Amino acid sequence: MQKRRLGRSGIEVAPLALGGNVFGWTADEQRSFAVLDGFVDAGFNLMDTADVYSVWAPGHKGGESETVIGKWLKQRGGRDKVVIATKVGMQMAPDRKGLAKAYILRSVEDSLKRLQTDYIDLYQSHRDDPEAPMEERFEAYVQLVKQGKVRAIGASNYDAARLKLALETSRRMGAPRYETLQPHYNLCERGLFEGPLQDLCVAEEIGVIGYYSLASGFLSGKYRSEADLGKSVRGAGGVKKYLNPRGFGILKAVDDVAARTGATPAQVALAWAMSRPAVAAPIVSATSTGQLAEILKAADLKLDAAAIARLDAASAPQAAAA
Repeated sequence: MQKRRLGRSGIEVAPLALGGNVFGWTADEQRSFAVLDGFVDAGFNLMDTADVYSVWAPGHKGGESETVIGKWLKQRGGRDKVVIATKVGMQMAPDRKGLAKAYILRSVEDSLKRLQTDYIDLYQSHRDDPEAPMEERFEAYVQLVKQGKVRAIGASNYDAARLKLALETSRRMGAPRYETLQPHYNLCERGLFEGPLQDLCVAEEIGVIGYYSLASGFLSGKYRSEADLGKSVRGAGGVKKYLNPRGFGILKAVDDVAARTGATPAQVALAWAMSRPAVAAPIVSATSTGQLAEILKAADLKLDAAAIARLDAASAPQAAAA
């Protein structure tokens, strides 16, 4: 399997990343371990999580996903065979959020403890923090990289202007720069990333690891009417907005390409994402080994020009299509 670099970091990853948001939430520890085993056994290595997963679930306080991954690492070993990406900055509690230097330095210790590891391969600013001076986050990251606790850093949910400023700031300070960007990106949500943000990532060789790559499951074909929304905990919240003429048009194009290639809709949607400029590894979650096996086959699917053109036309951002 051909690996891809995360920006200029030198870290190489397989072309699909495993989203850890479900671990300890919709996938219990046993199922999470099975999915993690299957992912690594199939030759993949990038696992993405965050300190805040899954603070939104009743009775949870955050850190549940990191804790599951840490227990798995402890039991299985092979730390050098996986690339662990986690994040800091989203609100864990009223007094636990943001990108102030002191908070980053405190939070990384908590993440390292939960993950039961000495270092984090990719430590990401989960959301921009306009209240903390830009320099502060890079002062923290300089310290963490020097200490060997972090190998590379990345950004998530930054717009083009703030990412550009972050790159300029780290360059001026001689600090590590953001090597990756994690945007909301899929066939249904192209306008959030394509344009100035994508252009900046291409120009600066920033590796993109987009999240919600299957549009919360919509692009798998699982949800085709409002009656389907009850099929999962995540269904009603994230999918309903796609049940409209544009969404169904995108799904029809995905279905057509799937029928022509002998692939599943999910595999087609992910293969499209993997073909995009600057994309290193789309992030996708799985709650069972069967679901995982289907998803990972997307890495072997190469879409021809006609298929990509069909998908591009059906999913053109609305402003561009008008």
